[in-house]
Amino acid sequence: MSVLQGAPLLVVGAGIMGAGIAQVAAQAGHRVWLYDLREGAAAEAKGKLGKSLEGLVAKGKLTAQAVDQTLAHIEPITALETAASARLVVEAVVEKLDAKRSLFRQLESLVAEDCVLATNTSSISVTAIANGLQRPGRLVGMHFFNPVPLMRLVEVVSGLQTEPAVAQAIHELSKQWGKVPVHARSTPGFIVNRIARPYYAETLALLQERAALPAVLDACLRAAGFRMGPCELMDLIGHDTNFSVTQSVYEANFFDKRFVPSLVQRELVEGGLLGRKSGRGFYDYADGAPKPALPAVNGDGPPEATILSVHGNDAVARRIRDALTARGRGFEPMPDSDWTGLEVDGAELRLTDGRPASQVGAGEAADVAVFDLPLSQAPGAALAWAPAVQASAAWCAAAPLWLQELGFNPQRLADAPGLVVARTIAMLINEAADAVHQGVCDEAGADAAMKLGVNYPQGPFEWLRGWDTAGVINLLDALDAHYRGERYRVSPGLRLCAWRRGLHEVECIGGGV
Repeated sequence: MSVLQGAPLLVVGAGIMGAGIAQVAAQAGHRVWLYDLREGAAAEAKGKLGKSLEGLVAKGKLTAQAVDQTLAHIEPITALETAASARLVVEAVVEKLDAKRSLFRQLESLVAEDCVLATNTSSISVTAIANGLQRPGRLVGMHFFNPVPLMRLVEVVSGLQTEPAVAQAIHELSKQWGKVPVHARSTPGFIVNRIARPYYAETLALLQERAALPAVLDACLRAAGFRMGPCELMDLIGHDTNFSVTQSVYEANFFDKRFVPSLVQRELVEGGLLGRKSGRGFYDYADGAPKPALPAVNGDGPPEATILSVHGNDAVARRIRDALTARGRGFEPMPDSDWTGLEVDGAELRLTDGRPASQVGAGEAADVAVFDLPLSQAPGAALAWAPAVQASAAWCAAAPLWLQELGFNPQRLADAPGLVVARTIAMLINEAADAVHQGVCDEAGADAAMKLGVNYPQGPFEWLRGWDTAGVINLLDALDAHYRGERYRVSPGLRLCAWRRGLHEVECIGGGV
């Protein structure tokens, strides 16, 4: 496979994605032909790009000479035959299998035999697109993320017949364009759109159970380091788009319950409440609409306690000990306890293990409350908690005050297993482990894809290294036992990791059996 650096290329589709791909390629020095089926669309796209780049010149981010050079490399064309000498074609047309197949069959009759054919599809099987081509081995997925000039990730997706040399050539070219490429196997959702499903799905499930309001769930996940909460993000993406992707992944996985779409989101779509673009989704975007505020905890501090005990010896237990010490409170450390949290005169404030507080309270102390996985180190970060139904009114009032004493902004949820952050992170880890176990990508690729493609604060395997594998499995098993469905089944990759105690965590998932 010849090197593609500097090779002339054709971009088919002059929409937002196609124009962005053309810009990046032109800035890297390629001659770019830009084609669109709609008459005049390619020229319009170049004109819009010129205005956008001129705006960057005005801000001092680009020179006028660089803009002139970029635009000079892009030639809008009205016939595909004009670009017959292209060495690479990148397709960015409508997400319909028949349209993509038809285009590539047409291109095969025009370009040279060693021309690489790349599809920017975000969800359609690369293997299916290649079906019917004379040389299916030269077709590869080159999935960019929007906006293309700013987003660094490129998923390099290989179908069953994609030649390894073709995928590697696109991988190397992506790096030359300043991108971070990750190899992926062509399976539904590839890497990002597959692993990301739980981020939306867990919040949607909690909303369906009426566990909390959207603003509370969003605040708790922002506190965990995400730039936007799931409800905010779905409003930004558009519920029609987000629901369609979920539905596509669900159907392509033969209706696997892990990917089942949400009734809550379907109702929003059916009602035309699509988010920002319609003016309303989970939130109201009309001018002057009030922003939802988080509930505040009332009280001057927790009631006096005779005996304080800190259970556990993990990072959360150490954080509790440090917070109490900073407050000048004495406590008894109990590092050998089988749970993590704070005991106050016999009442228990436990880190969630995936069981509802009421289940914990039914078998042990009645005065039990659980709190979420505290990933934020920032003082006053939102943190979900829930009391057991058996808990006394006094403990229901005191528990959030103790969380406040420890430096959190407690947000009460209904007694949902795993609360919100713990179950969401566990499910993201589980989905990533399954993707690696099935050979879709490797661990480094999964981490890079999620951080660069959707701006996650950490990759799923980075979270796993900060949490123990057994703890993730136990939490998922508790969710599975509570809901009694397939959604929370543990990936075989995670179970293998737990069994291979002699191996380092990073080696466990991809070791193969």
